[in-house]
Formats: sequence, structure tokens, C-alpha cells
Amino acid sequence: MTPTRKPEALVVMARDVFESQFDLERLDRLRLLAEVPDPVFTDDLDDPGLSERLAHVEVLLTGWGAPRLTGERLDRMPNLKAMLHCAGTIRPQVSDEFWLRGIRASTVAEANSVPVAEFTLAAVIFAGKKAPFIAADAEARRGNGLRIERYGELSNLGRTIGIVGFSRVGRRVVDLLQQLEDVTCLVSDPYADPLEVQAAGAELVTLEELLPRVDVLSLHAPALPSTQNMIGAEQLAALRDHATLINTARGSLIDTAALEAACASGRINAIIDVTEPEPLPADSVLFTLPNVMITPHIAGSLGSELHRMTDAALDELERYAAGDPLVDEITSEDLQLSA
Repeated sequence: MTPTRKPEALVVMARDVFESQFDLERLDRLRLLAEVPDPVFTDDLDDPGLSERLAHVEVLLTGWGAPRLTGERLDRMPNLKAMLHCAGTIRPQVSDEFWLRGIRASTVAEANSVPVAEFTLAAVIFAGKKAPFIAADAEARRGNGLRIERYGELSNLGRTIGIVGFSRVGRRVVDLLQQLEDVTCLVSDPYADPLEVQAAGAELVTLEELLPRVDVLSLHAPALPSTQNMIGAEQLAALRDHATLINTARGSLIDTAALEAACASGRINAIIDVTEPEPLPADSVLFTLPNVMITPHIAGSLGSELHRMTDAALDELERYAAGDPLVDEITSEDLQLSA
């Protein structure tokens, strides 16, 4: 692709995010693709000193920490045509006014899904061996067989894995799970195409059918009013004894009180990277249980993985400048079904 013109662009995100995502190599590429007069970056669209800059900007490259594009802020950007988001969901950044003005948006959620799916695969494998829970149990670590047995069978052969949400991440997880031997993969998603799920190597079933059949339940649904607390006491009770719940999606998908009770009973285990609230209260029982592994929202892109997201956004900028279709364009309708 050869850009036919260089649109004026501005990077808008938290300062620490900008410093992590845009090294010299990527700033050089940005300048090749777009006009980026000083300042190249801002974390404050309300800065009066930016008035002239905002009056001419055509493309925003946004990221974590970018302010919401309200009507008042958009009034200061009359030439804005596109927002290319250098991260996952654009929900915190866009407003109804954004869509009414016909501004285009794209996301690099596909790039961000890679480390989340990799983290999930590792969690599934560890769940099969109950490794995090045995490692957190002092007596089990000393080799007391009775303590190990309390976690159930230690095996990844012939397991049944349940995937809730055939999202970008969910699809990648299903694909990665094909590496495991003799694994049955079930998917629950009311919007998924059964043929697509089958082609990926899984079977589409209802959530009610899925829960009692799985050894591991992994959540990949978006945070929507319809998914709030979709996994509650009833759903947790339907899981097999010693099943492991994995959540790398959104904390709001799980009723936290119900999860605390279920894990405290010792009947099920959990590996959770996201919580509701986030972080959990310091006195949450989940912090004290050996059958619960909690990580502080690290499954998504971090460190060098951030450059993958920046590169994907710059690829979109190159397409935009060349007049080519955007690969990961998002509409307001898409946003109703995505995270």
C-alpha cells in the first residue's frame, strides 16, 4: 500500500501508555504515514493550547487513558474523520455524538487477543494439573498425597473445556486448545454460527448444557447488561466437583459473592485475572484460598506485546491514508455485541 496523502494525526492516550507504545521506530513510521506537527501526543484534549492543533486534526490514534470524545470535545475537532484505537475496546472513548457525526473507528482488539488467548491456554493446562492450587498449599507442596487428592484428578488428557463467548479471544482459545490430546471443546454463545464453531473444532451448546459437562470453564464474553453476573450461584453449582473457572474477560461476568462461597467450600477452583470490583477488597476470602489464583489483570498486552498493538494501529493508518478499507473497523452496532 502506498499512502495517497498524509492526513494530520494526533496521538491521544495516557502519558505512560504513549511512552510504552511509541518508541522511536514507531514514531518514525507514524511521521512517514501522517502529518504530525508538535505536539505529537496529548493526554488532555481540554488543553486550551491545543485549539489550533485540534482544529486541523483528521485522525486520532487513541489508547488506554484517552478521554471520552464528547460533543464538546468533538466541536473542537471539526475535521476529525477517524479514530484508530491502539488498544482493545473503544467503549470508554466513544459517545453517541461520535457516531452521529459519522466518524470512523477501528480497534486493535485482534492484536490484543493474542496474549489473552495464550494466557488462557496456559491457565487451562495448569488447571488440568491443579498446579497453581497445589503450589499455594504448603502441605500439598511437601508431597502429602491426601492433600493433593483433595483437588481431584491431575490430568490434561481427555478433558472437556467450556468456552463462554466465541469472541476474538474465544476463537483463538478454541484454536489453541486443538494442541491438547483428546480434548472436547464446547462453546456457548447465542450469537455464534454453529458451522463456524464446528469448523474451529468445537461444539455449540447452550450454557445450561455446557456447565455440567466441563472440567474447565473459561469466560470470553463482553461486559454488557445482558452478561452482568451471568455466572452466579446457580451456574457455579452446576459445575462438576473440582472444575476450574477461568476468567480473563471481565469481572462483571461473575457474581463475586457466589464465587467466594463456591471456592471457599473447596468444591471448585478458580483462576481469575479480572474481578468485580477491581481490585477486590483486601479482606476478600479469595485472597486466602489455595484453590484460587488471582492475577492483577495481566493477561492482555504488556511490555513488548504493546508494540504489536501499535503496529496494528499504524497498519490501519496506512490503509486509511491509502484509501483502502480498514481491517478492524467498528460500528456502533458492533459495539452492542463486543467487549
